[in-house]
Amino acid sequence: MSHEKHFFMRDPWIFDPRDQQPERTDSNLGFDTRALHAGFHPLQDLAPFRSFVPPITQSMTFPYEAFDKIPCPVYGRTRTPTNTLLEERLAALEGGEACVTAGSGSQALFNLIFTIARPGDNVVTSLNVFGEGYKQAATIFPERCQVEFRFVQDPGNPASWDALIDQQTGLIWVETPSNPCLFITDIAAIAEVAHSHAIPLLVDNTTATAALQTPMAMGADIVLLSITKFLAGNATVIGGAIIGPEALVEDIRWNTTEFIGSVMPPLEAWMTLQYLETLSMRMQRHSANAQTIAEYLSAHSKVTHVNYSGLPNHPQHELAHKQMLSHGGLLSFVVADGMAGAAKVMDAFKLIVHAVTFGTSRTICMHPATITHEHMTPQERAEAGIDDGLIRFSVGLENPEDIIADLKQALLTL
Repeated sequence: MSHEKHFFMRDPWIFDPRDQQPERTDSNLGFDTRALHAGFHPLQDLAPFRSFVPPITQSMTFPYEAFDKIPCPVYGRTRTPTNTLLEERLAALEGGEACVTAGSGSQALFNLIFTIARPGDNVVTSLNVFGEGYKQAATIFPERCQVEFRFVQDPGNPASWDALIDQQTGLIWVETPSNPCLFITDIAAIAEVAHSHAIPLLVDNTTATAALQTPMAMGADIVLLSITKFLAGNATVIGGAIIGPEALVEDIRWNTTEFIGSVMPPLEAWMTLQYLETLSMRMQRHSANAQTIAEYLSAHSKVTHVNYSGLPNHPQHELAHKQMLSHGGLLSFVVADGMAGAAKVMDAFKLIVHAVTFGTSRTICMHPATITHEHMTPQERAEAGIDDGLIRFSVGLENPEDIIADLKQALLTL
């Protein structure tokens, strides 16, 4: 990978596994405390407002103090006070040095790759990634930027990752648990492979969130988040974030985001700050409900397969138990008769909603083969475990018996 890049008033960001993250002042606080307090104290920050809740600064431009004194923030494409607070809080939760937000999770991934990769570089990943990320990897970056993406054949084997790395590899990208088949990748093992080549490891932590999994504590160097999902938790916000070394984050901010301009507005950032306060409790309830639903589905005669790492028969059950506090609120299951069977079940739901997202307080379902992963070839979907009868199921915060009752009547249509 070429490192001839122009970082904003900084030395080039070149990964060195010997580098140590600086100690954060809030690093000794518990997760729930950081979710409530990181980055803002009513008596210390914005004291003139005397506000218990962080104020929202709904401004896209900021006045100069003098002709030759540039303010910071200066313009909404780079940062606002509200976004800065959210970025500080997300970095604190993930255990990273710095954070930059984006207009969506997909945009955050694009900004990262666009910033660090150059024509001729390659990124090593797997087919166990979200659909929009796959589209970027399979066509957008290779065809328009000449950046190659290499998909490992056996993502559970670190040697398969190592085999695809060469002198032009600039990034290793892992999504775990994966969407929609809940594949669990061994973060520590892949980090060891990446660092043996002095290459950074990116982990998409959207599905678990830092409430259940902290990739940086296991060796990840960069974390990708779709704020839209569990972090916000109720389908009212769209946004994304990259957490990583400060030099990389500021390179993205000043040399990509400022000019591409797809940012998370202050109102959405402020709303997310409120939602983060209950993240830990919500993820515990999502996980408990999903475990109950997964166990029900796994025993149902009309369901041929269930993907959920909380089940003992999941191939990475022990690994998931090792690197996650619990197994999260996303699962998927396969029904007979392929796409026709999935359509019957999904159209029969009365409580459960068919929608294109996950991680909401309400239980929703979606058909990956025709929506999020439609750009994959049939062979690629088969390799990734995306059967035509696969239904992605995001378990909400309802009473689990009500979710089961809706599943029961819908499965009777098969």
